[in-house]
Amino acid sequence: MVQGKFNIRVYGILVNQYQQVLVSDELIRGNYFTKFPGGGLEFGEGTRDCLQREFLEETGLTVNVDAHIYTTDFFQISAFNNSDQIISIYYFVSADAVALEQLRTSNKPFAFSAAQKADIQGQYESFRWIDASDFQPAALSLPIDKIVVDEVRKQLQW
Repeated sequence: MVQGKFNIRVYGILVNQYQQVLVSDELIRGNYFTKFPGGGLEFGEGTRDCLQREFLEETGLTVNVDAHIYTTDFFQISAFNNSDQIISIYYFVSADAVALEQLRTSNKPFAFSAAQKADIQGQYESFRWIDASDFQPAALSLPIDKIVVDEVRKQLQW
C-alpha cells in the first residue's frame, strides 16, 4: 500500500457590500479551476495565520479572519497528487471596503494578464466577484468548495 500524506488547505470566503463572493480563477498544470482564495498550511503556522498570509500574497489584501464555516469531514484525494488526502478549512474573511474597491478583478472568468499568458510554464490567477444569485455549487470547480457554497448560502440566508 502506498503511504499517503495529509495536505491541509485553508480558504477564505470574502463577501463584499454588494453581496458578491470573491473567487480565484486559476490555470494550474494545464487545468482551469475556479476556487476560493487561499492555499496550503505551512509547518509551524496556524490556520488563521495561513489564511491571512495567503490573502496577502494572492490579492494584496489584509483580511480579518472571522467565523469558521466548514472543515472537510470526508475522504478527498488531491486533484494534483493522488497520494495526498486533502483536508480543507474554510472561514469567512473581511477586509476594508476601500481596499476591496481597489482590488483588481475582472467581470469574466480566467481573465489572465498578457504577462501571465506570456509565461507558458506559469500558473495564472485572476479574481472576480460572483453575485449572490449566481453563487451556486456549479460556479466552483473543486468538490469540497461545492459543499461550502451550499453552507455559505445557508449561513448568509441567500
